[in-house]
Amino acid sequence: MPKKRHNNKYSKPPSVAPPSLALSSSSRTTEHHERSVNQLLADMRRSGLRQNGAQSNVIAATPTVPPSIRQILQIPETPAPRPRRPQRRDANGRRAPPGPPPPRSWVSLALSQHAPKELNAGNAGHIQHWRLPDAYTPDAGSLIDRLLRRMAQDWEQQRYWNQFYLYTLPSHLRTGLLTYVAEIYEPGLSVKDLRLVLAGPSDEKLAEYDVDKPDLNSLNGDVFYLDLAGSVGKSLTVKELNELLFPPKVEVEQPNLKDSWDAPEPLSGPVKMLPNLTRLSLAIDPEHAPNVSWKQLLSLAGKLPTLTHLNLSGWPEPSLTPNAKLARVISPVTGRSVQYGGTGPYSHNLDNDWSEAILILKRLSKALYGLEYLDLTGCGDWFPTLMKESDGDFTVDFVDWVGDWGKITTLRLYSGYALTDDSTGDQISRFADWIESATAVEKHIRAQRAGKGRWITVDKDTLLGSAEAVLKTQRLSQLMWGDVV
Repeated sequence: MPKKRHNNKYSKPPSVAPPSLALSSSSRTTEHHERSVNQLLADMRRSGLRQNGAQSNVIAATPTVPPSIRQILQIPETPAPRPRRPQRRDANGRRAPPGPPPPRSWVSLALSQHAPKELNAGNAGHIQHWRLPDAYTPDAGSLIDRLLRRMAQDWEQQRYWNQFYLYTLPSHLRTGLLTYVAEIYEPGLSVKDLRLVLAGPSDEKLAEYDVDKPDLNSLNGDVFYLDLAGSVGKSLTVKELNELLFPPKVEVEQPNLKDSWDAPEPLSGPVKMLPNLTRLSLAIDPEHAPNVSWKQLLSLAGKLPTLTHLNLSGWPEPSLTPNAKLARVISPVTGRSVQYGGTGPYSHNLDNDWSEAILILKRLSKALYGLEYLDLTGCGDWFPTLMKESDGDFTVDFVDWVGDWGKITTLRLYSGYALTDDSTGDQISRFADWIESATAVEKHIRAQRAGKGRWITVDKDTLLGSAEAVLKTQRLSQLMWGDVV
């Protein structure tokens, strides 16, 4: 029986293109492969230039020929290449790094927040404050910097709504927050704010919300610096800081019998707020100078023998009775009118008497004998105290840079101001006097330590060329007028 045969109506489509498309596809493919890569790139450049409307500026690349043949063939001269872009140079004539120039706020002293103020009457109440070395400072513009700055601006609300959370932050963030609040918050940092950030809310608040009282030894054991620049003398006194860091002792009744010989001894008073504090900034602005007291500073310094870094920028001349400079009393022995305080109105200018200031700095140096860094920016009016001698009771008193302060290796004697093109001759002369005093102090310390102590670095201002030229002209005119008279 023969087999049945079936014709398949549907089959697999052929893989070859139909004849109608074979010619066009083959021609395109052949044309595409015949063109080189350079031709394709040239076509792309031409099409891009046409789209940008820059076809007219394109100069055909013609091969160069010798000048004699060019004249014979009347070929136009090849256009000269474009001049190179001038290299960017900085103020010192050196090549600037590649990339766009930095913003003006980074390089201009006038636009910087921490730049020294101009030396004029309008800014006489503000000076530049330097941060403590090795203190935590977040990068400008970083997330931490923006957060701390925003919290300092809204400090009035932050210290109320987050009072149970601020003291739980890491130590470096808490000290950084205090620095920002002291610098940005207009009313200034108060002693209540310090206690809130360093120790938490009051005991009554903690008991009300059933929160355990923090252990200050473990909470502040890694706090080594405290920057209060700008708030001392404004919203915080040295006496309040002394009472916060070292509260008065309270007598505790001790039982007659101990439960165990291994039990620790009961504490005789409150624990120190910052047991490991080594860096302290008490910088002030000159407008708040009448509100600070050297007597309170000496009392605080006697309890901080481990202090290694101290900032006293803007502090007035050392005196225990600054308000009695013009006061006089009648002596009951001689009946004559004598000066009440240790420093009178003419003690420094006419009498060259720095005895009281020298005694105060001598007491300070004996209390803070471990100092390695001292910042006296803005204290140029009493720089001579650092090198003068005074005759005391059968002794000669002076600041000892070999024994008491022999460990100081960095001394800042900046003026805290900056000269401008509009500065007057008197301002330049005063600025130069501060520099000369700082230079004399540096020479005095190095001569006193000659081979006996550590090497010291004295940071001070320098006169620019224009200011130095004005100063020379002014002094020359004074000499000429003196000869004429």
